Amino acid sequence: MPARRHIRLHADDNVIVAIDALEPDMEVGGIAVSSRIPKGHKLASAAIPSGDPVLKFGQIIGFAITDIAAGEHVHEHNCAVAEFQRDYRFAEGAREENVLPEGERRTFDGFRRRGGKVGTRNYIGVLTSVNCSASVARFIAEACNRTGMLTDFPNVDGVVSFVHGTGCGMAGSGEGFELFERTLWGYATHPNLAGVLIVGLGCEVFQIPRLKKTYGVTEGAAFKTMTIQGAGGTRRAIEDGVAAIGDMLSDANAVRREPVPASELTLALQCGGSDGYSGITANPALGAAADMLVKNGGTCILSETPEIYGAEHLLTRRAKDHETGEKLVDLIHWWEAYTAKNGGEMNNNPSPGNKAGGLTTILEKSLGAAVKGGTSTLRGVYRYAEPVTERGFVFMDSPGYDPCSVTGQVASGANLVAFTTGRGSAFGYKPAPSIKMATNSDTYTRMSDDMDINCGDVLDGVSIEDKGREIFEEILKVASGKRSKSEDFGYGDNEFVPWQIGAVM
Repeated sequence: MPARRHIRLHADDNVIVAIDALEPDMEVGGIAVSSRIPKGHKLASAAIPSGDPVLKFGQIIGFAITDIAAGEHVHEHNCAVAEFQRDYRFAEGAREENVLPEGERRTFDGFRRRGGKVGTRNYIGVLTSVNCSASVARFIAEACNRTGMLTDFPNVDGVVSFVHGTGCGMAGSGEGFELFERTLWGYATHPNLAGVLIVGLGCEVFQIPRLKKTYGVTEGAAFKTMTIQGAGGTRRAIEDGVAAIGDMLSDANAVRREPVPASELTLALQCGGSDGYSGITANPALGAAADMLVKNGGTCILSETPEIYGAEHLLTRRAKDHETGEKLVDLIHWWEAYTAKNGGEMNNNPSPGNKAGGLTTILEKSLGAAVKGGTSTLRGVYRYAEPVTERGFVFMDSPGYDPCSVTGQVASGANLVAFTTGRGSAFGYKPAPSIKMATNSDTYTRMSDDMDINCGDVLDGVSIEDKGREIFEEILKVASGKRSKSEDFGYGDNEFVPWQIGAVM
């Protein structure tokens, strides 16, 4: 029988990760295995007394809640989260990025928009101000896509409805309203949308005229609004909506891809359905690709604030200055209060699937998730759906729930999504194409129709740098029009999930 593979990730670690499943009485690294260790899970490499920290990646992932013997399986039955002091060391690792001159940067074929933004896709979007107009918005998009209306407009990628569950039964001011307003406007002005129609009911709290006044916009050929009540009911609203989109098609179809520098890319960094391999293969490889994009002048957005909990002190070291680092810490404190107020806790994540894949605590998950951000200096910390203005590596506050988090990233300007998964997530995020990366070869093989890149070969000896380069090249191809696996399936019509904060009234 071939030797079972395992890995110690840091010299200070007191756990070893089983790459292959380990059976009792096997010996790995001079340690006798005392119980079955599933692949991706951990075993103690030395005795860990009750109350002592459990170390992986050279960092604390939890504390022993009972004495753990060398060779014993380390998981939620004997390891748990406890409070401990973080050493933030603000900005000590900040550096000036070695960004390539514009003439030396890689390029992709994108759509230049008025105002200077660049898109990677060419959709027309039907947005809704309220859940009450969701069905009509879907009916409008379906009528455009299924009746042959787009046949003569091959450069239009499709008509997409973005519907949601809010817009009324909410306060008309405050944090929740402002967050939703930012999200809707971020989509309305997204460079992957050649035209936008916003559909309301008419009597909702979130009024379309107020949105237009807030952002100082008027309607034109590529931006139109309507309400069902104003149109005279459902049937007339659908007819009017289809006609409005029909008026946009010629201009949208006239846009052509042209070479643009990679600095025009804004990449959403995401992971979901994570496992014990995520922080070893796909996430650090995506981090390497993110560093390559930053070197080419591009922007990468890391998010999911609950999933950097326990790793935020590594990010504050990379903040460009003390103020930026403090913003990140303030977010952590906000989330601690938010979860407590709602009867939750930060460690209600990992999910059952994460735990089955070998992740024991949120601290462990976060340490593996944060490496998606590579090694570049943290240039900015943004609120959910706030427009990202700095180039380079930035952070945007969001829940860890993938569709909700990506919705915020896209609203902030991401025109492409890179998504790593261990258990196998099946999502898409129109209007931004999503590239899926499997953390292990089993998931890649089992879900090959959904996965774009296999990062499991890192466990077979492929370097993180080489895998990162492969991901970076795929980013440029997909940005230039290559369809990702999730696009082939048509994913992305149901993953518009704005974060709802505040009372539903």
